[in-house]
Amino acid sequence: MSTPIRTKKHVFALDCPDAAALGRFYAELLGWRCQAGEDSDWVDVIPPEDGVGYAIACQQIEGYRVPEWPEGPIPQQAHIDFYVDSIADAAPLAEAVGAVRHPHQPGEGRGFAVFLDPAGHLFCLCESTE
Repeated sequence: MSTPIRTKKHVFALDCPDAAALGRFYAELLGWRCQAGEDSDWVDVIPPEDGVGYAIACQQIEGYRVPEWPEGPIPQQAHIDFYVDSIADAAPLAEAVGAVRHPHQPGEGRGFAVFLDPAGHLFCLCESTE
């Protein structure tokens, strides 16, 4: 077995049509902060006080196309799960900052709800069992 890499930071980067706007969405949703990159095409969304070594990055690209899920020519390639104490409490907060509940909800009664961010990426609010 080989030695694993040792990482100092974990960043999940999302392609989007407007990096600043999507960065603001995730900062408001999570109570994190935006940090602009060296150019306007990249924004990091960072936990308070660089809390856990994780960040979400928003990368502006030309010709961005929204994933179509559960079926469509542009498949979902990834999504983010956010574990919360109560979906019923968290959902209105997510919607207030621009999230949209997806019409397809395979998690009803199973502890998760599917949403779209303003750029059309899927994310789930999951009921925490911890």
